[in-house]
Amino acid sequence: MRIVSLLPAATDIVAMLGHADSLVGRTHECDWPPEQVAGVPVVTGTMLPQHLTSREISAATAGGEHRGSSLYQLDVALLDRLRPDLILTQDLCAVCAVSYERVNEAVRVIDLDTRVLSLEARTIGGILDTVDAVAALLGAEDQAARVRADADRRLAALPGPAADAPTVLFVEWLDPLMPGGHWVPEQISRAGGRSLLLGPGAHSRPHEWSVVADLAPDVVVFGPCGFPPERTFDELSVAMAQPGWADLPAVRDGQVWVVDGPAYFNRPGPRVVDGAEILAAVLAGRPDRRARRVDRHGRAA
Repeated sequence: MRIVSLLPAATDIVAMLGHADSLVGRTHECDWPPEQVAGVPVVTGTMLPQHLTSREISAATAGGEHRGSSLYQLDVALLDRLRPDLILTQDLCAVCAVSYERVNEAVRVIDLDTRVLSLEARTIGGILDTVDAVAALLGAEDQAARVRADADRRLAALPGPAADAPTVLFVEWLDPLMPGGHWVPEQISRAGGRSLLLGPGAHSRPHEWSVVADLAPDVVVFGPCGFPPERTFDELSVAMAQPGWADLPAVRDGQVWVVDGPAYFNRPGPRVVDGAEILAAVLAGRPDRRARRVDRHGRAA
């Protein structure tokens, strides 16, 4: 089967199912596993200039010419040449990937005999269901069962929710502030924390930074969507400049962290289990090397 993945999480899933060699096309953001996707043709691009700040990206995606799927260019001519049997996409977030509607229109225009599957997971259970859905099309049910069993075993080993658990603010976007939604609150709960602002499955929306002082989180974790840790550190000044920041319990107690959002938190793929384990290690006082503590000056401690 010839597969084009238009969603990084879908590329993760295909690889975990042992079918990375079936990928004939991917997005410009599909970067895992690197050794298996590096040579796969890229069929998308972004309309946004590189190195924009969070505020500039938010302004560009909120309206005007960059809205929804118009953020992304889809190389329809290349898609036609690749002749995929299956295209994996999404319609959950208008600013995360090429939309299901846009892909279906492209398939219609170039008259491809192609199955288009939209992955719409909002919870960890939903993510594992999408693994099963993709596996059913690839004939990889046995491998999907192993992926699910591994995820279930690892999740069961985590502390889980508790009434007296530390409160956690996961920052999915810095400017404006957007807390982690969908599966992130569940990652926090599984890890032994209490998610602030949003519950499992909830869609994120902008909040004023002033609410953070009132929430007084015990732990703050920065994992902005699409930002590697180094870029996140570059923008921490946005949070540190907010009134009351220095007085937050998380700041006073050295419980401010930066994680790799795209790898373990932003994408609806099986690596969200890794993300829950990273959070559990942080909350238990035995930080994983994939979490970096932030000092009072906004640098890696």
